[in-house]
Amino acid sequence: MKSRPGPVPRRARAISLARVGVSLSSASPGFTLLELAVVIFIMGLMLSITMPYLGGFRQAELRSQARRLAGRATYMFDEASGHKLVMRLIFDLDNNGYAAAQLDPYALQPVFAPDKSVSERPVMMPAAIRIRDVTIEGIGTVNRGTVWTSFYPEGYVDATVVHLDDQSGDVMTLEISPLTGQVAIIAGDVMPSGMPR
Repeated sequence: MKSRPGPVPRRARAISLARVGVSLSSASPGFTLLELAVVIFIMGLMLSITMPYLGGFRQAELRSQARRLAGRATYMFDEASGHKLVMRLIFDLDNNGYAAAQLDPYALQPVFAPDKSVSERPVMMPAAIRIRDVTIEGIGTVNRGTVWTSFYPEGYVDATVVHLDDQSGDVMTLEISPLTGQVAIIAGDVMPSGMPR
């Protein structure tokens, strides 16, 4: 009959752990100063790499809204000249939005009505973006109330500059060319020469 080995004495267990390289008295649950320094260095490196991209995400919404407004203006220029209509891009600066309207040339008393071909509802800017001001040749710069840019059937538009800004102070400038209807989107607060301030 084989005898079972008895329990290993505590001293023998400590000796066998010492051979493996583990010490019961030296095991501590904390980090060394070197380990903490390495972790802080890695976190700082990752933060320095991602910060420029976070700024890009912030400006992405401003650029997106500028392109959306530019697309609406280009579409209205094409509609006005292609269908021989008078159209207006109406900026509601108090409510931070804009809408399209067209003159019905066949009505008994022609009036501007909402343009159903573009959108029935006005476009409202997100809370982080605002229409700072609109400058129209012959009117000047407006930063409150309602103002509009007219698109004519002969193929021209009122010379217009629109400034959009966000909560961090970044500005995008949209310039609508009066002869071609092309919309230039420029980063920064720019006022073309010849336009009144």
